[in-house]
Amino acid sequence: MSDVQSLFEVRRAGPLALLQDAGRFGVRRLGVTQGGPADPHAWAWANRLVGNAWGTTALEVTLGGLELECTGEACIAVCGADLGATLDGETLPLWKSQRVRPGQRVVFAQPVNGLRAYLAVVRGFAAEPVLGSTACVPREGLGGLDGLGRKLEEGDTLSGRRSGATPQTGQQAPEDVRPDYAAMPRLALLPGAQIAEFEGRSLYQAFNTIWRVDDRADRMGVRLRGPQLRCRLGGMISEGIGLGAVQVPPDGQPIALLNDRQTIGGYPRLGALTPLACGRLAQCLPGQEVSLVATSRARAHDEYRRFLASFR
Repeated sequence: MSDVQSLFEVRRAGPLALLQDAGRFGVRRLGVTQGGPADPHAWAWANRLVGNAWGTTALEVTLGGLELECTGEACIAVCGADLGATLDGETLPLWKSQRVRPGQRVVFAQPVNGLRAYLAVVRGFAAEPVLGSTACVPREGLGGLDGLGRKLEEGDTLSGRRSGATPQTGQQAPEDVRPDYAAMPRLALLPGAQIAEFEGRSLYQAFNTIWRVDDRADRMGVRLRGPQLRCRLGGMISEGIGLGAVQVPPDGQPIALLNDRQTIGGYPRLGALTPLACGRLAQCLPGQEVSLVATSRARAHDEYRRFLASFR
């Protein structure tokens, strides 16, 4: 008997629903980006609440508009943004595991608080890895349900694994790990790269301005609107770009690069947001206010190490 069973049929796909594991690493030399969950905090908690190991494939739902019909019994958890999720018309509790049964419908409506929600099922969604990962990156045509980087479409079937113990339902995340995505985040940034080439006034403005998230934002990056930052560099040779790099193009409006970013870039950089700061920024709706806060490498490393250790 097959180890895979059908769990959901997609009745309405919504604007962007993608399968994501922890990401695709060790391939940037090939020009391939990492993908993975835009908000690793919510993704990791969704997996944890159904007993999954770090790296298990879950579903990232952006903006809502997704309707799934259950075709098999499953234990699920939804963490992250409140997208008005319901189960058979009743509010679906967030940050909590529960049982769903064949015939029931899970619907994500539209953003109430935050931008991205994560749906995890016990043992994870089934998909064949591409370059060592199931992470779906539509721009590169890699990963996801069919390995070709395709977002979910109406009529798709989401399957899961049969093997393994079934966790107890009703597991809940503590209140103190559930962010209020409507609150203004203070985004930790590691100063570096070309920061010494920016004018003094611009550096003051960078860390003492309330920035607004522009509507030009996706999984590649988020543009921030505020004062024009000025850099003395006239041009640069393109160089490698890591997660969270904050580039400043000629218009002086910074762009924080996220999971599906390009692998090289030639704009000067203030430094890089920490991975958890990237995740928090990925939950911000257009127009939301954010601020940048300088942090040290030691502090950023310790924060992320403790985060990973709590899930591994």
